[in-house]
Amino acid sequence: MPGEFGKLVVFPDAEALARGAASWLKERIAPLHGHIAIALSGGSTPRRLFQLMGSEFKDAFPWSRMHLFWGDERFVPRNDPESNFRMAYEALLSKVPIPPGNIHPVPTESVDPDEAARAYERELKGFYGAPALEPGKFLFDVQLLGLGEDGHTASLIPGEPVLDERKRWVAAVAHGRPETRITLTYPALESSRHTAFLLSGEAKRDILHKVRTQSADVPAARIRPLGDLTFLTDRAAAGSDK
Repeated sequence: MPGEFGKLVVFPDAEALARGAASWLKERIAPLHGHIAIALSGGSTPRRLFQLMGSEFKDAFPWSRMHLFWGDERFVPRNDPESNFRMAYEALLSKVPIPPGNIHPVPTESVDPDEAARAYERELKGFYGAPALEPGKFLFDVQLLGLGEDGHTASLIPGEPVLDERKRWVAAVAHGRPETRITLTYPALESSRHTAFLLSGEAKRDILHKVRTQSADVPAARIRPLGDLTFLTDRAAAGSDK
């Protein structure tokens, strides 16, 4: 289909998608040297990917060189069932030999949301080594994103002021969801060498089509990664787009 946004890779089902995503991630990381920065997503779809990375694919990744960040986080304690960090810790981080200092969760305790956003932005800038994003230097080597049925990605929620933020790297989102969120903004999300949306299930079919054809002004359709963009989906989500 002319004008499609990003590359579409379709797997037979959700399990094949998780395994395919693990292989995709391994292939993108393999040629990289030095520190490798990866932004993880929350939600249900990446859970199986994380489980595979912590088991069958455990020896495929250079854990000592990998630094893990989060594209967004619910402003809840880290042990809360809704925490993206907790999901990643239980499925992946507790299973692999990654140095604790290489894990960079969003601060959600003993700070207010705006302080948390500022603190995470400082951490990202410290890791990046510059106070401003540079066109020829990626913040992340690999970024995993989800896609909500309403077209949100990370916690860039439709109708929220964060969609217009172009200076800050991290922002608090106080409305649009039951709990406050901390999210990376477009400039930070776009500064990635490799970006992949992971989505599965028939419920995502309509929004995937709208984003890839740019036929709806939803947050995910506005993202313009500086590197390559891939949609990793199962057949149910791809539908007629496959």
